[in-house]
Amino acid sequence: MADILPFQQKRPEPEPEPLWRDVLGRSLRAAREEQGGRLIDIAERAGISPQYLSEIERGRKEPSSEMIAAVTGALGIDLADLLFGIAGTVRRGGSTGLAVGRRPAGPLLMAA
Repeated sequence: MADILPFQQKRPEPEPEPLWRDVLGRSLRAAREEQGGRLIDIAERAGISPQYLSEIERGRKEPSSEMIAAVTGALGIDLADLLFGIAGTVRRGGSTGLAVGRRPAGPLLMAA
């Protein structure tokens, strides 16, 4: 007779952490679309090609800090708010949506 093996329920695989460049791209695209801005117009103000901005928004390119600053400047959003929002999104597991958050009042405490 065959042995009866106990049923072992498979644990669900944890969601992979989102890539920073994906969250950055979604955040920039959401900010642009919220403002009603066209890709070509924002790219021109940032001094980059529309193709490059599109690749950033789709998470295909990991832009330099200078490029991120240029795009946030063209969008008129605060770089620190963008980065704070991205950190929160990554911490929560990458929910879609605008990752431009407001910083809490007062100084941020840094862990030693």
